[in-house]
Amino acid sequence: MNCQLIADRLWRAVPSFPRVSEVWLHLFEACGLWPAQERNTMDSLPIGDYALLSDCRSAALVSRDGSVDWLCFPRFDGPSVFCRLLDSAGGRFAIRPAGEFQASRRYVDQTMVLETTFTTAGGTAVLTDALAVGRNERGHDLGARSPSMLLRRLVCTGGEIEAEVSYTPRPEYGLIHPILVPVPGGLAARGGADRLLLSTSVSFGVDGATATARVRLAAGQAAVFALGHGQMAGPPRAPWTAEEITDRLDDTVEGWRSWSAIHQTYEGPWRELVRHSGRVLQALTFAPTGAIVAAPTTSLPETVGGERNWDYRYTWVRDAGLTMEALWVAACPDEANKFFAFLADAAASRLQRGADLQIMFGIGGEHDLSERELPHLAGWRGSRPVRVGNGAWLQRQLDVYGELLGAAQRLVDQLGELDPVTRRFLVQPFPSFSGSTTRH
Repeated sequence: MNCQLIADRLWRAVPSFPRVSEVWLHLFEACGLWPAQERNTMDSLPIGDYALLSDCRSAALVSRDGSVDWLCFPRFDGPSVFCRLLDSAGGRFAIRPAGEFQASRRYVDQTMVLETTFTTAGGTAVLTDALAVGRNERGHDLGARSPSMLLRRLVCTGGEIEAEVSYTPRPEYGLIHPILVPVPGGLAARGGADRLLLSTSVSFGVDGATATARVRLAAGQAAVFALGHGQMAGPPRAPWTAEEITDRLDDTVEGWRSWSAIHQTYEGPWRELVRHSGRVLQALTFAPTGAIVAAPTTSLPETVGGERNWDYRYTWVRDAGLTMEALWVAACPDEANKFFAFLADAAASRLQRGADLQIMFGIGGEHDLSERELPHLAGWRGSRPVRVGNGAWLQRQLDVYGELLGAAQRLVDQLGELDPVTRRFLVQPFPSFSGSTTRH
C-alpha cells in the first residue's frame, strides 16, 4: 500500500494529532519502507517542508529537494506560474542532483535568500534561491521596484555533481501549457496573458510544454537561472547574462541585510527567532501599499481531504492589532504606521457613507474579493475545492470595529498622536449594529 495513504489514514484515525501522518512518514523513511521515488512526489511533502521566498510583492515556495512548487507574479494574489503545491500537474521549476542525495538548508544570514546544500556520493553543491528586489533597494525601499524575477544559482562546492533541471511553467493556475521556444540567452514561454523568459546558458531539451536538462559541474563551477515575468501587452524582456544574474542575487542579499540592519534591534528571549519572524512579516508585506497578507498561498486545507480551503492572500482587519504589535517588536514604527494607513485608506470610503466596515481587503486596497473555484486542480493531498478570492469579504463581523480602534490605540501609545486625516477617519460615526451578524 502507498505509504502516504497509510499515513493519511492514520491521521484520520487520530485527528487530535494533526502532524501524525508526518511522523509516520519519517518512520517509514527511517525503516527503508518509503521509496525515494514515492518520497519525492508532491503529495508526500509536508507543508512545513517548504521555504518562503519573497520580493515584497509576490512569493514562492521551494521544497527541500529544490523544487519551486508555488510562484505567483506579479503580486501575492496574482495567478500562479507554478502550482504543483495544489496539483501534481500544476507546474514547477526543479533543480536537484541526479540520483540519491541528502539536503540541508538555511536562509543566508539576515535575509530571505535560501541556500540548499546537496550532498551526493561524488560531491556537494549549494543551490541559492531568491526573488530579486530592485537594484540598489535598501532599507525602507526594499521591494519598491521588484522586477518579478526568480533567481537560482547552483554552485559545485566539492568533487563533481550532476544535476537534473525540470522547467514546467503552467500559468493561470495550471490552465495554460505554454509554447516553449529556445531563444538566444535562454528559453521563452508564450501562451495566455503571461510572457516568461528563463535566462540561462544551460541547453534544454523541449518536449511540448516541458523543458529538461542535465548539468555536470566540477568544484567551483556554477549554473545560473533567472525566470522573468511580463505581460503580453508589455515590452519583451531581454535575457540576463550569468554576470547580471549573479550580481542581482548578491544585490538582493545586500538589500535584505540593509533592511535587517535598521529594523532588527530586539534583544531578549528567542532573539534570532523573533528577528527572523520580523523578516517573514516583511516578506508577507506588499511594498507598494504596506498591506500584509495572512498567507502567501490559497487552498491549503484546515484538515487533509477537507473542504475548508480558503484563499488567504488578503489583509484582515481582525489581524491588525496583533500584527502591529509584532511589527513594533520585530520590525520598526514605519512598517506599523504604513500598515495602519493602508487599513484606514481601504476602509474610509465605506464608513464615510455609513456602510459596515469590511472585514478584509485586497493588498492593493480592493474591496471586491469575489470567490470562485478551480475544478481542474486536485488540491493539496486531494483537498478540494481549490478557491481563489474569498467570499468572507461580504460577511458582517462587528468585532472588527474594536480591532481597528485597538490598532489605532497602539499607534497612539507609540507615536503620541495620530495625523489629522487618520483622526478624522476614526471619529466618523459607525453604522448601527442592529440586524444579523455572521462570524467565521
